Amino acid sequence: RDRFAFLTRVRRTPPTLQNTMSGVKSLAKDTAIYGVSSILGRFLNWCLVPLYTIMFPAAEYGVVTYLYSIVALALVVLIYGMETGFFRFANHERYSDPMEVYSTSLISLGVTSSVFIIAVLLFLSPISESLECAGHESYVALMAATVAIDAFTAIPFSLLRFKHRPMRFATLRFINIALNIGLNLLFILVCPWLWRQAPATISWFYNPDYGIGYIFLANFISSVINLVLLLPELHGFAWKFNRKLWREMLAYSFPLLILGIAGIMNQTIDKILLPDLVTDKSEAMTQLGIYGANYKIAIVMVMFIQAFRFAYEPFIFAQNKEKGESRMQSYRDAMKWFVIFAMVIFLGVTYYLDFLRYFISPRYFSGLKVVPIIMLAEFFFGVFFNLSLWYKLTDRTHWGMWFSLLGLLVTLALNVALVPRMGYMGCAWAALGCYGVMMVTSYFVGLKKYPIGYDVKRLMLYFAIAMGLYAAAIWIATDNRWIDIPLRTVMLGLYIFMVLKVERVNIKQLLPINSILRRLKPSKP
Repeated sequence: RDRFAFLTRVRRTPPTLQNTMSGVKSLAKDTAIYGVSSILGRFLNWCLVPLYTIMFPAAEYGVVTYLYSIVALALVVLIYGMETGFFRFANHERYSDPMEVYSTSLISLGVTSSVFIIAVLLFLSPISESLECAGHESYVALMAATVAIDAFTAIPFSLLRFKHRPMRFATLRFINIALNIGLNLLFILVCPWLWRQAPATISWFYNPDYGIGYIFLANFISSVINLVLLLPELHGFAWKFNRKLWREMLAYSFPLLILGIAGIMNQTIDKILLPDLVTDKSEAMTQLGIYGANYKIAIVMVMFIQAFRFAYEPFIFAQNKEKGESRMQSYRDAMKWFVIFAMVIFLGVTYYLDFLRYFISPRYFSGLKVVPIIMLAEFFFGVFFNLSLWYKLTDRTHWGMWFSLLGLLVTLALNVALVPRMGYMGCAWAALGCYGVMMVTSYFVGLKKYPIGYDVKRLMLYFAIAMGLYAAAIWIATDNRWIDIPLRTVMLGLYIFMVLKVERVNIKQLLPINSILRRLKPSKP
């Protein structure tokens, strides 16, 4: 009987480990799918940057950067933490019907988004003047409508993530991005050409003096079509508004709203403040245009973090239902592989910056020095996001609010201190300081409140090796691409090889050559 009990325990042990690995593999799979839609989508939008930088002067592109910074802040306010709130209460033990949570969230966001767009239209002139868009009220109206639509559709997209339907999620994202890019090309390239060749064919809808306004119009049209494509997610369930649930969701999400506002301000406040911190106002928009264009190169790290985030939030709340060490091991593995892949991306972008810089016009090259700093800053933010699971799982989201507010104070202080002296370089260093402080503070508080047991020494080892290889590449640079690029490629391969050795990963298992050969081998008759 004792031997049977022992064997039963042995047989039960592998499934626990198997469940842990299955969870991490599922996270990796969903991250890959979300990543394809996010990274490829951002990449395609990224490809518009050279178009903007060639067609518009830096000062005009500075206006685009400024307005989109305001839009990013408005979007966070209009969602007010309901995305994470939906995941929390859809998995809550006290609410057995996730669709009731979904319906309540939809109605809440639908009402607030409608109130927002009505308010903007009623006070359009003073708002446009305050946003440096006097005489261009249509820019503000278009972006306000776009933000309202995107805020509302955030919950249907969250439902797709909740139901583990990454393929539909990715397809809709692709359609939205393709429309946006196609319309940008139509308005900025095709229409000006037609205007010169046969103006009568497009005079009924095209005005050559509208300029950068067509960027905002393209965004609006693609968001409207995206809303139409999401109609299947807006019917087929009972529309209910549970007031008690709604109040609980607001109580849970309000700290996340403050966290989100502080977080997005940490990302955008430098672009909003720069025009006021630079003495020469005409030079300010030019600097902002250069900074915004080069920020787009560093956005590769942002794309990876966003893809990871889409898969990670449903993952952590689903894993929270599990008990024991396997759950904690899943969190540790997720952090470890995040750091590894993030460092590969950092080295890849910085090593091949000589090629990647041609995504922007040469007149913007003076700002390339911000790229490594911004990428490190975004990496620190990604680690902070990984660490944030402890206060989300324990319903102590107010801690996230305090961390973000602390980061905002650091951002404001460093921008005010550095930008007047260093220009847009001060913005980059302020971002690095902000996210570094948030990351370190969250780790030490989490160590007390909800210890996960991260292997900090190994994580620091991977980071230190990457930084060492980056410094080595700069130190041995010859300014000859035919020498530097192959050498950096070897160094990148060396980093990947060292990680695989430390993790004891069998490289042959990663390459399905043997499996392919077995399939190709003819079977015996």
